[in-house]
Amino acid sequence: MKKAILIIILLVFVVAGFFGFRFYNKYYGNNVEKEGYVLIPHNASFKQLLDSISPYIQNKESFEAVAKDKDLDKYFKAGRYRIQRGIGNTNLVNMIKAGNQTENTFRIGDFGDIYQMVGRVTKKTELDSLRFVNDFNTIATEKGYTNAEDLKKYFFIDTYNFFWTVTPKEFFKKFEDQYNSFWNSERKAKEQQSGLTRNQIYALASIVYKESGGKEDEMKTIAGLYLNRYRKGMKLQSDPTVIYAINKQTNFKESIKRVLYKHLSTPSPYNTYANAGIPPGPICVVDKNSVDAVLNAENNNYIFMCADPARFGYHKFTASAEQHAINAKAYQDWLNSKNIK
Repeated sequence: MKKAILIIILLVFVVAGFFGFRFYNKYYGNNVEKEGYVLIPHNASFKQLLDSISPYIQNKESFEAVAKDKDLDKYFKAGRYRIQRGIGNTNLVNMIKAGNQTENTFRIGDFGDIYQMVGRVTKKTELDSLRFVNDFNTIATEKGYTNAEDLKKYFFIDTYNFFWTVTPKEFFKKFEDQYNSFWNSERKAKEQQSGLTRNQIYALASIVYKESGGKEDEMKTIAGLYLNRYRKGMKLQSDPTVIYAINKQTNFKESIKRVLYKHLSTPSPYNTYANAGIPPGPICVVDKNSVDAVLNAENNNYIFMCADPARFGYHKFTASAEQHAINAKAYQDWLNSKNIK
């Protein structure tokens, strides 16, 4: 009798263990076959969700059962979700239901215009570039500007994190907050002392950034040089402004490695060989260092600068036209020797 009871108890434990294991494995056991990212748009159906996630899981039926048990078929949040090994169906369902998506990394570079930047950024967002541009145009109009291009000064070169589902307004708000924090009372005081408008500061900062190649150690020197030219009433004669003028005309499809004499007459308000004064706006998205370089420009007497072939990426500075001619000749000879046209 006792033996029969023990056998029954053992059978109960075995059956309970079997079903308990199946329950645990269904809800909490690893169901991830490979790692990756799942994109779930706002207008996705539950079937589309299943189709998106099925390449990453071992057992689609068990996931679907747990998902329906937890009402994921009735409610889920759009997003970009990271699927990791060791995750069970319950964790997957809870992650998508709660909207715990993984951020994307964006690199904002020295884009020539807002449209170029938007084209790159939207490759990592749910919305297309047209939606971004239209919303940016609306934001610009609300701020009293002409179009999205006038928002260029709000962006700084750096790496940022955003969700795949970010809206244009959310995206811009992050940069607007950064812009407002950057322009603290100290920088505003230096802005007033400079005698320049905010647009002029950004335009000069963009020239400084392009001329320096983003190297911080020459920025203040270059800023001082261009301020000297501006205050003397001289044309700035910055090659990057000519390149920008041509790029704007060709929608940034032409690559110019060397500015030639024929380029200098390119008709554009940004061409500082054809026009005196500071361009009407920045020729690229800038970094914070280049703006600070203009606000804290080096007090020097330099008027001329020329690329230094002996120190790639750096320049020779001088106040002498004669010395500049010598420097320019050396640089032209170097370009010719490298067959750079």
